[in-house]
Amino acid sequence: MLSLRRSAQWRAGLLASSALVWLGIGALPAGAQSVSDAQIKALQAQIDQLQKTVKQLEAQQARTHAEAAEAKRAASHAEVKATQVANLPVKAEDKDGWFFRHKPGNALTFQTPGGEITGYGNIDVSFDAASKDVGSLTLNGAAPPIGNFGWMPDISTNNSYLGVRGFQRIPGQEFNFVYQMEVGFEVSATPGLKQSNSNLSDTTNGSLFNRNTYLGFSSPAWGAVKIGKTDAPYKNSTAAFNPFAGEWGDYAVMMGNTGGDNRVEFGTRIDHAIWYESPTINGWQFNALYAPGQNRSWTGDNLASGESDCAGGNDPTSGGDNPPACNDGSFTDAASANLSYTNGGFYATAAGEWHHNVNRQSDITAIYGVGLTFPATVPPVFANATELAQYNADVADEWAAKVGALYRFASTGTTVGGIVEYMQRDVPAFLQFQDERTRWGTWAFVTQEFTKKDNVSVGWAHAFAAVGDPGQHNSSTLVTPDGIGAYAPNQNQADMVTANYKHKFSENLTWYMDVAATFNGPSAHYDLGAGGRGVTTDCHDASLIASGGAFASPHCFTGTTLVGTSTGVDWRF
Repeated sequence: MLSLRRSAQWRAGLLASSALVWLGIGALPAGAQSVSDAQIKALQAQIDQLQKTVKQLEAQQARTHAEAAEAKRAASHAEVKATQVANLPVKAEDKDGWFFRHKPGNALTFQTPGGEITGYGNIDVSFDAASKDVGSLTLNGAAPPIGNFGWMPDISTNNSYLGVRGFQRIPGQEFNFVYQMEVGFEVSATPGLKQSNSNLSDTTNGSLFNRNTYLGFSSPAWGAVKIGKTDAPYKNSTAAFNPFAGEWGDYAVMMGNTGGDNRVEFGTRIDHAIWYESPTINGWQFNALYAPGQNRSWTGDNLASGESDCAGGNDPTSGGDNPPACNDGSFTDAASANLSYTNGGFYATAAGEWHHNVNRQSDITAIYGVGLTFPATVPPVFANATELAQYNADVADEWAAKVGALYRFASTGTTVGGIVEYMQRDVPAFLQFQDERTRWGTWAFVTQEFTKKDNVSVGWAHAFAAVGDPGQHNSSTLVTPDGIGAYAPNQNQADMVTANYKHKFSENLTWYMDVAATFNGPSAHYDLGAGGRGVTTDCHDASLIASGGAFASPHCFTGTTLVGTSTGVDWRF
């Protein structure tokens, strides 16, 4: 405004000087020399030019003022936006003491003094329908199922979580402090203790921090060492082979799943663990994990110290024994490792995992019908020494190994891959009649991209027949040599086929349609929704008691054909 006033004063002075010139000319005395017409025209031209210059200066001054006002408005707007992002005043230079500012790029990453922090998450909700049996249920004289074994619609929250991860530079060191905190949550269901009529868990989905959470140290030169809880290397090694993660027909229904329940023994998260992640060297990369058992019992049938559930994804009452014990798959120490190689579109891996002292004693009590006695004795009272010996010996190591390879053909957008897996339970020969854990398994899939936004995947899993089978409600047709117990023939092979279509609305938002079917052999009871679904299927009927535990007593039916279809939306950031 000051400059505009000065411009106006300058313009007024200029015009006043011009007027004085005219007045001076008009006031010449009569005897003075007259002014020629040419001189008058020249003076008029000078005045016109001066007036034109004044107008140009005025226009330039107005533009300069408008530009200054716009720059001031933009600066004020930018300052407000930056403050909203960080909820703190953001400075432009390091010396100004800034604390939190967004890192350029699409990721939700913020720079902090000496480090970075990144927010991430996945939200997956679907509308589904599934049937526990669409075939002819072979009852073998057993009572029919209680409740609806047919089609049932549901709305499911699938594998949804939020987390933050980051690093902090350590002054004077060539490695960083790293950390991650992750929590699973429900969109379509109320958070609480996880329970069904066949299982009860004391872990709560939505409690901080119930998923992969750790702290450690990391260096580009030697890799990373972390401690906390995490998906084991055995699971992570073949995650890229599973385009159906969290959907009906997730490959975890059979891969890494020895018995066919919704518990996935060799494809899970392991608590109280420490692990190492190597850097990638010429395409090679290695991971190794160890978890101490933290269990004072030699047979692994106590809760691990500091844990809410038994190891192996089960609770103390899931084995059906009284008093309750962790004897339905609980283990002590665990170790997991994998080695992988990547070269362009080719990826290959070999992985192994070992569980120490896995307790399956509840299988023996179920075979001989001595699980629910009251008052109870430990060990249970068996009819003869053979039965007691089987009970005492049914605590053994279990391990798994697999190899897998996939290749993506960049020219056609086609990805093909497959896995061969072997799982074993190290029990003596006299227990192999009930060993449903020792078997082979295979998985193959193909994904075809049609556009950058659309693809179709098809997968097939096969579980080979296991060495033995302890039997279920309608499959225990064989009798033990003493004529007291009952178990099943090892006709527990099964197949599963899955297909889906995915469309990307953006890099973050995907819509999918999915259909899957599991075809169980006469003694098999593989489900359809293991591996991360909020709503699962299994072999159990509705029972007479809704909650899980020793007295719920749901019946498991083998030989069923399960079918499910789903459509959902997945948002990842």
